[in-house]
Amino acid sequence: MKFVRFKDQNTDRAGILLDGEIKGIQGDIFGEWAYTGQSFQKNEVQLLAPIEPNQIIGIGANYVSNTKDIPEVLPEIPVFFFKPASSVIGPEEKIVIPNGADQVKFESELAVVIGKEAKNVAESDVFDYVFGYTVGNDVTAPAFFHGDGHWTIGKSFDTFTPLGPVIETELDLSIIHVEARLNGTLKQDSSTDLMIIPIRKMISYLTSVMTLRPGDVILTGSPVGAEFVRNGDVIECEIKEIGTLRNTFASARKSVKS
Repeated sequence: MKFVRFKDQNTDRAGILLDGEIKGIQGDIFGEWAYTGQSFQKNEVQLLAPIEPNQIIGIGANYVSNTKDIPEVLPEIPVFFFKPASSVIGPEEKIVIPNGADQVKFESELAVVIGKEAKNVAESDVFDYVFGYTVGNDVTAPAFFHGDGHWTIGKSFDTFTPLGPVIETELDLSIIHVEARLNGTLKQDSSTDLMIIPIRKMISYLTSVMTLRPGDVILTGSPVGAEFVRNGDVIECEIKEIGTLRNTFASARKSVKS
């Protein structure tokens, strides 16, 4: 199923996308929900980020360009970081380049949505706790990275985590490709075989540290090919089986001193 959130006549709603039509639903998508009997045309509503995450956790530098480059010994402690829920936007919303950064980077990613509370989960059981998948764009402003290597500020600006367009609950991870097109030109195109830390391992590791809860989002890393972008550039992050997440970059308005 393809779960969506959307705005209709200034009201936020939830639904299931099927053949261009959205069937309205109500209730808890992670628990009990039901159809409302209402239907909406996808092209007549504004799609929102398909989830309002509790927390967003990303993993850094998790792709290689060739499977032969995957290290034989994986890192004992993977490089994880948090992004604030306030950074989330949906399809077609503007990504704002903050004052102090002439350019930022796009990073197209497969995003995992947790569906059940998870603590100390074995790698073999990880997918029992996954609700579904969406497309994420881990926008980054390296100009705001701390000199000691901390990434938090450079990852945390409002609009820096586009998600969408749907949460796909049925996905064969062995066949997908994470892609990105900048102004129509293909820049990223990698299968999950090129991940250094596989999804099973990264989520199992996280649950050994913290409790994951329904609605948590894990950004699984960005393929080789991410580039800097500027005002007016259009980025399309795509996993064909999920859909295309399209956003335009815009410079922040400079405040006027009184």
